[in-house]
Parts: sequence; C-alpha cells; structure tokens
Amino acid sequence: MAAPVVETLASITPQVAPMLDALVAASGWNQTARDWQLFARLGALHVVRDGTGTAIASGAVLPMQRVAWIGMILVMPEARGRGLGRAVFAHCLDQVKRAGQVAMLDATPQGEPLYASFGFVPLWRLTRWQREPVADAVHGHDQHRGGLEGLAALDAQALGIARPAVLGDLFEREGSRCVRNGAALGLVRAGRVAHHIGPLLAADERAAATLLAQAAHGTAGRIVVDVPDGRLAMAQALRDAGFTPRRGFVRMALDTRAQGYANEAAPTGQPAFIHAIAGPEFG
Repeated sequence: MAAPVVETLASITPQVAPMLDALVAASGWNQTARDWQLFARLGALHVVRDGTGTAIASGAVLPMQRVAWIGMILVMPEARGRGLGRAVFAHCLDQVKRAGQVAMLDATPQGEPLYASFGFVPLWRLTRWQREPVADAVHGHDQHRGGLEGLAALDAQALGIARPAVLGDLFEREGSRCVRNGAALGLVRAGRVAHHIGPLLAADERAAATLLAQAAHGTAGRIVVDVPDGRLAMAQALRDAGFTPRRGFVRMALDTRAQGYANEAAPTGQPAFIHAIAGPEFG
C-alpha cells in the first residue's frame, strides 16, 4: 500500500471549505469555519485527499511563541484504519520539529496511544462537561476590550506562553463575550453544535466556579467546558448548573530531550490558574 500523500493547503478555497466542515461534522466535533480560517491564517493546515480530490483526513499546526499546538487530527469514518491519521500527524510533527518549537496537544482517549508512540508524555488530564439548552438563561452583556486584555495577560501567566492573536480571534467572533467576576476571567464563544466556555482563569478556584455558574446562566444553548481533573469546586458548580461529564482528554507534550532535537521543554506556567481550557484545538 502506497504511503498517504499529505498536502499543505495554501489557503481555504470555496471548494475546500465544505470538505473541512464535513470532517468536523463526521467526527461530531464543535469547530466552525472560523476555526479553520484561524488555523490557516496563524498556522498551517494539512490534508490527505482521496482519488476524487476530497479531503478525507486533516491536521493543523498553530504556533504560539516557542510552542506549536497540533490539533484537528480528523479522518472520515469510512477512511479510518488506513494510517491516514498517523500520516497527517507525522507531517504536522515534522513541521514543528523543523521550526525548533515544542509540540503540544490535547488528546482524546482514542488518540493518546498514537501520540505516545511518537514520544509524547502526559502532563495532566481534563474532562469535557456538557449542559443541554435551557429556557431560563439571562443573556450576559459583552465586556469592553479591556476584558480581553486582562484575560490575555492572565492566560499568558497560566500557560507560560502568550497567544493574544488566538484569543483576539475568538473574542472578535459574533456572539463571543468576555466574562469577569473579581479576579476570575473567561471567554464564551459559539461553536458548531454548542457554546464553549474557556479559557476560564483565576488564582482562586472558588472564584472561577462562581464565574462558571454565571456564564452558564447567561447562555441559553448547549454548552461544553473542558475542565482539569481534580477541581472539586468547579465540578460541584458544573453539577449544580446541570452539566454532566462526557469524555476525557489528556494534555501532552513531546519529550524533546528524549527525542534529542531540542533543549526546550514544555512551558510550565501556572496550571493551577487554568479552570477551563480554550479548547483541545487551541490549548
């Protein structure tokens, strides 16, 4: 069997855009056309096509200072089991290595063994929680631009890297809003099938849990939020707000020293400040 040919997209054309959206829909993920455009504008998109020219597998690389996030490793259901996901992921990882950056990602349980085989190690685990639409939401008011600046500053401290362009793109979308309660800050945005709350950041978990409850109360539609495991106050606030756990993720980083290609290690930041991530595709 011939090795899959991985193609780097120069742009998202009107012909390619529906193919990318179809990959998301077939996988049941939450990304939108605006997410694909973000990856293309700030990073790189890679695809594998079938004999008709249809994109049947994808991967994205999103550079953020000395880190590059790898995400969107998607394969059409009918094309799975042929090594396409492994091929496109290897192509993404090679790009990151050549740039001398630290490769990081958030893995699903299905993807974790694949990434471990490439030398990725787990850093910490998290759980996706979901709440179905409610009828009694009180819509939250958008914050002024200063809310985004404060969020970006705390986000950089929490992650150990700055990503203002990524957060700015998420904030500028229709329906997005920054939320704040004292020292806790967060972002609410619309996805393909659900609103996403995250990042949600605070030095104090109880402040974050209070903000989570307020943000959920201000959102009528379905909501997903990805929360690090072991956050008891957050878990209680989620249950009280009608959320249920759906699936796990694991944050992973390439063990660069073991790989022998760089001396850089994954940034440590202040992970205790992270009470919900921006999303597994963004970190």
